[in-house]
Amino acid sequence: MIEVGKKAPSFSMRDQNGKPVKLADFAGKNVVLYFYPKDDTPGCTIEACAFRDEHSKLLKKGAVVVGVSPDDEKSHQKFIKKFNLPFPLLVDEGHKVAESYGAWGEKSMYGKTFMGIVRSTFLIGPDGKVRTTWPKVKVDGHADEVIAALDGGGEVDAPVAKAKSAPQKKAKPAAKAEALRKR
Repeated sequence: MIEVGKKAPSFSMRDQNGKPVKLADFAGKNVVLYFYPKDDTPGCTIEACAFRDEHSKLLKKGAVVVGVSPDDEKSHQKFIKKFNLPFPLLVDEGHKVAESYGAWGEKSMYGKTFMGIVRSTFLIGPDGKVRTTWPKVKVDGHADEVIAALDGGGEVDAPVAKAKSAPQKKAKPAAKAEALRKR
């Protein structure tokens, strides 16, 4: 997984219409680069439709959304048309880009182990550096997490930030009690 603060790996992939798309095309903008396993499957559809539904908010925050999977152009075209997706879907043939981002790995389903896309999202800042990562995304509420990260603006690795915030909440009552004793 690419570390927060590091330069995002450059890429050049074809979109659903066969047009080459490069990370450099989005210089100066926040890029929500999300990797998903397969077009028109339950989890991938929920995720794509959530980004669709929040697309205007994301645009207002200066972000572009780009989906990436190993599916071909024809599959992406059908998926976009069926769910009216307003953002490009890129073809990661041979999963080379997913590998460079750490979004390709071992998965298991029904007791079988295989290699595939690990659902992951990367928020890349206008400077081309990774601002936030979401490894092993849970689709419910994910678009809201991305919007919150754009609002926060800082360089925060989302899963680590959540883990660090829990102990701080537990520490507050002790700090309050200490303050009361000093009075």
